[in-house]
Amino acid sequence: MATDTKTKTIEKGEDRRKKFRFPIHRELRYKLIDEGVLVGTGTGQSVNIGSGGVAITLDREVKTGTLIELSISWPVLLDDSCPMRFVAFGRVLRSVGRKTACTIDKYEFRTQARSCQAAPAIRNDSMLQRWADGLRKENVKTHVATA
Repeated sequence: MATDTKTKTIEKGEDRRKKFRFPIHRELRYKLIDEGVLVGTGTGQSVNIGSGGVAITLDREVKTGTLIELSISWPVLLDDSCPMRFVAFGRVLRSVGRKTACTIDKYEFRTQARSCQAAPAIRNDSMLQRWADGLRKENVKTHVATA
């Protein structure tokens, strides 16, 4: 029954958020980490973006709580000539079918190649992995300090 409520909320477009989100429909690529392991990559489309989170449509359903790196094509050029990407790191809050909502815990803008690449190479120096490791270390420190 809880899934029914989630599905209806997402389908009807009812707003659970306290902050305004901007309707930005752009292509995106993503990486997923669960328990420190890269568990998937893929493509999708942004639906809306706000200061605390983003709603997206992906090529599959993802597990709640999974860490995610999003690389979204940005609609504005740097100096009117250089394409940009909005890169965000966060956590999947909910996913119903292909519709997903995630937090934005850290973000940055990066320049991108002027021509589209058919299949982007997956970097081995995953910034998502380093961010996830940092979160894990913070949680251990907090747990030790409170014990």
